[in-house]
Amino acid sequence: MCLGIPGKVINIEAERGEVLFGTVKRTIDLRLVDDVKVGEYVLVHAGFAISKLDPEEARKTLELIAEIQSASDETQ
Repeated sequence: MCLGIPGKVINIEAERGEVLFGTVKRTIDLRLVDDVKVGEYVLVHAGFAISKLDPEEARKTLELIAEIQSASDETQ
């Protein structure tokens, strides 16, 4: 099993893209996904975009991750 995190593509240069995860920006490799455009969401694992996500699916996934984090913070 792998864990992929949704991120919004904010810049593309050749085969690399800058992706926004909340307030954190990271540069990732886009070679595994065809035709990625600025403004789209991608699922990122180990520094690689592994698929595109529609905005609604990305939003739902990010909400679930926030819920998990909040629950984890409450138990510590």
